[in-house]
Amino acid sequence: MKTQVAIIGAGPSGLLLGQLLHKAGIANIIIERQSADYVLGRIRAGVLEQGMVELLREAGVGARMDAEGLPHSGFELAFDGRREHIDLKALTGGKGVMIYGQTEVTRDLMAARQACGAVTVYQADNVRLHDLKSERPYLTFEKNGEIQRLDCDYIAGCDGYHGIARQSIPAQALKIFERVYPFGWLGVLADTPPVSDELVYARHERGFALCSMRSPTRTRYYVQVGAEEKVEDWSDERFWSELKSRLPADLAERLVTGPSIEKSIAPLRSFVVEPMQYGTLFLLGDAAHIVPPTGAKGLNLAASDVSTLYNILRKVYAEGRSDLLERYSQICLRRIWKAERFSWWMTSLLHRFPDSDAFSQRIQQTELEYYVSSEAGRTVLAENYVGLPYEPIEEDA
Repeated sequence: MKTQVAIIGAGPSGLLLGQLLHKAGIANIIIERQSADYVLGRIRAGVLEQGMVELLREAGVGARMDAEGLPHSGFELAFDGRREHIDLKALTGGKGVMIYGQTEVTRDLMAARQACGAVTVYQADNVRLHDLKSERPYLTFEKNGEIQRLDCDYIAGCDGYHGIARQSIPAQALKIFERVYPFGWLGVLADTPPVSDELVYARHERGFALCSMRSPTRTRYYVQVGAEEKVEDWSDERFWSELKSRLPADLAERLVTGPSIEKSIAPLRSFVVEPMQYGTLFLLGDAAHIVPPTGAKGLNLAASDVSTLYNILRKVYAEGRSDLLERYSQICLRRIWKAERFSWWMTSLLHRFPDSDAFSQRIQQTELEYYVSSEAGRTVLAENYVGLPYEPIEEDA
């Protein structure tokens, strides 16, 4: 097998890159170790930044999102029994976010890939990367008990935090930055109407809570729990009771509860690896960086990585601009670190930390009060939440 760009991972970032490259006439093959059904079964993010919404439209997969997604022009911060509305459109010159589940994004991208006839190899075992520092890298993998080889020009590692792409880079070639938080998010998916038209981020003395949604009839709620908590210890009744206790009284009163469809605990961490390139291998999304979900940046950062690599590769193949390849990492990392900062800040602002003393809690409360009490503070929140602009691949672009 031979192609121009080999993509490892058929999640949303790998599929989106593949779709954009295909539309630009750049051949690509996706290698995925799981089945298509397994990939679609992942319950993940649902808040899409303005930039990702536009990128999906550019890729030709925005029709169902535009028809069924929920455009949001604001969100709420709840603390001290009150609710503060952050008007995204008014504060950012008309920008907003789109509520559309990652599962649906993946489904749309899979359908588009199948329709255009591009190749995805699912259930590929023992994937290995070879000759990454040469001009002729290649992959090997096992499929149906046979070892196959895929020759290519470049490799895009879109296979997540635990994937083979980053593990194929010598440890001494990478610098890792990491912070692990002493708590997680217990999330519940339920077929109940949302408690609010917009997302609500709640700070409470018992811990953080988030009211989110996937559609007008399906909700996603979260409560902060200790790092040692087990999901089996949380009955639906206990979850709903805890969520209500952390919300303002008017919201708690109208919260509609119901059986959970899915329940899980996600640990929180900040993680960045530098650089994001090793020879002909490029890391994208969770393979290179993780953010706490507080700022809704994980999937969106993957999309900006995709945009950067796609625009560079388009110039490489159309104009021979191979000099741009070495800029990939620095372009991506500038935006990544800004998003890491915002996610860390939102996490620090809204969660209760186990070792937090009375002074720290009062500072946390005052900082939140400070940011919502002025238009300048609200603007900082809004422009980061809708997503900072994508970095140009050339200075004069």
